Amino acid sequence: MRCSLRHERLLRKEGIEIIAGIDEAGRGPLAGPVVAAAVVLPEGFKHKVLTDSKKLSPAVREELFAELTAPGAVIAWAVSVVDHEEIDKINILRATHQGMRRAVTALSVVPQHALIDGLPVRPFPVPQTALVKGDALSFSIAAASIIAKVTRDHIMLEMDACYPEYHFAQHKGYGTEDHLAMLKAHGPCPIHRRTFLPVKQAQLDLF
Repeated sequence: MRCSLRHERLLRKEGIEIIAGIDEAGRGPLAGPVVAAAVVLPEGFKHKVLTDSKKLSPAVREELFAELTAPGAVIAWAVSVVDHEEIDKINILRATHQGMRRAVTALSVVPQHALIDGLPVRPFPVPQTALVKGDALSFSIAAASIIAKVTRDHIMLEMDACYPEYHFAQHKGYGTEDHLAMLKAHGPCPIHRRTFLPVKQAQLDLF
């Protein structure tokens, strides 16, 4: 099934007009933040390319990010960045859910309903519908996935300039063979997630 506004239209038939799509990027990496985004699209929104950010090239994601965040392109959008320290403190699942809650409450409009990629988030400040693989089904969630992914990629490019020996520009903090080799060679840097097993192991190997 192609990405569309089908789920949004079903909600609008129930009289729900302001619908936010919610998604995140960065649950799996060993370093850096997890980023959540919320997007409210206009009724009748159409797009030939927009879908799950993982299915698109970096260049296309950048184009869509610029398009979606341009003034007047959408009704509202917001992001929440949950850093590595908070992830280590409360765990990645709770940090992801916290980011989603913060993103939806940061919107300039108050949604009547949220479409969330994956499983339900409880508690949540507005009524929700969770859609497994929702970023490939709902334009609202897909738009959130693009904004979350590109925002996080930009952060990791900045981190690459701070810690060039880890090659964050290439792998964005994910546990690639190259990243694991650099982690073993240099040990964790300040933005590594200390509670993640490969980082723990690299820290132990230093002693």
